[in-house]
Amino acid sequence: MSLVGWRVTSGEAQAPILKLDEPISFWGGIGDNGEIIDVHHPQHGAVVTGRILVMRSGRGSSSGTYVLAELLRLGLAPAAIILTEPDGIIATGALVGAELYDVYMPIATVSEADYELIEDGVEISIVMRGDEAVITSIA
Repeated sequence: MSLVGWRVTSGEAQAPILKLDEPISFWGGIGDNGEIIDVHHPQHGAVVTGRILVMRSGRGSSSGTYVLAELLRLGLAPAAIILTEPDGIIATGALVGAELYDVYMPIATVSEADYELIEDGVEISIVMRGDEAVITSIA
């Protein structure tokens, strides 16, 4: 698989995918240990740390910015995030993590058609080239 999406934030990552069935809010949805703690979420108990988190959109409170930045500071954040639409709360959390802690987490958007091609568990890399995000599976 090789896809080209759009860069939201800078950075590079290589990690396995955690593709969510539903969006998650970082505030109240992901604990300070990197685990999905929302008991109503289909992937409750899954760990986002070190995974490339794939979901259509973000969900929830602006406080999620703080939670994501704190996960970045603690080394418990996703390695990257792929969405189908930009999310200001998630992007701001990543930008705060980069500015305050010098920890960069790439965020990219892809088309709905390309989103459907992304499979849970597959290891991929994300490399930013200008405004594009090049997403490639690792064999």
